[in-house]
Amino acid sequence: MSDFSSFINLYENARRIVVLTGAGVSTLSGIPDFRSSDGLYSKEFGHMRVESILDIDFFSEHPDVFYSWAKEYWYQMDSYQPGIVHTVLAEIEKRGKLSEGIFTQNIDGLHQKAGSKKVFELHGSVREGYCMKCHSHYSYRFMADIVNSGAVPVCGHCGGLVKPDIVFYGEPLNTSILMRAENAFANADLAIVLGSSLVVNPAASLPYITVQNGNDVVIVNRDRTYIDEYASLCFTDLKSFFMEFNDYLQK
Repeated sequence: MSDFSSFINLYENARRIVVLTGAGVSTLSGIPDFRSSDGLYSKEFGHMRVESILDIDFFSEHPDVFYSWAKEYWYQMDSYQPGIVHTVLAEIEKRGKLSEGIFTQNIDGLHQKAGSKKVFELHGSVREGYCMKCHSHYSYRFMADIVNSGAVPVCGHCGGLVKPDIVFYGEPLNTSILMRAENAFANADLAIVLGSSLVVNPAASLPYITVQNGNDVVIVNRDRTYIDEYASLCFTDLKSFFMEFNDYLQK
């Protein structure tokens, strides 16, 4: 366990900070993660593995199954509120200390809900959807109302299937966001990884870019990650870390 004062020293001296957030950040708001022992991947849906439901080919053929599953998890987002990690990150952005922005693996939009502006969603977001045929865009509210009624969203213009703007298995990440992330982690003199197990590439490789450039990486995650041995500091409890960070900022 690292010393919090050592982190504050890195934070205060850093000129270019970048943050990577994963599912552990959203669990503090009550949103289940994927990979923990009681996460979404540990629960079958109709005798199907969740990874199969999140495959783009499966979605295209069986959107009804996907939306039946997603209804309980991703189309109840109005009931979730930003946690302390989201609010503290929004505050340090306001103070001009987050020049390189937040890159998130989460799709819930809670960083934006907390007030963060410079947020880049590596895996997309459920906050929007689009028609797979004519690419018309649809709001979360439009999709949630339909999904929660038990139906599948279809395009009002062409009748095509409306897909949430998230990256399914079998789909590439947004190239421009990924390039921006690689540049941000290359430019950063401090990279902070929060609530990510760092097992899903290419996001997992981003903090190693900072390490390779000889700069500092701080990890705050419940479990060990592959990059702990290269990190300047490691902490294991997100909530207590950010409560202490918040107290420091309020002084």
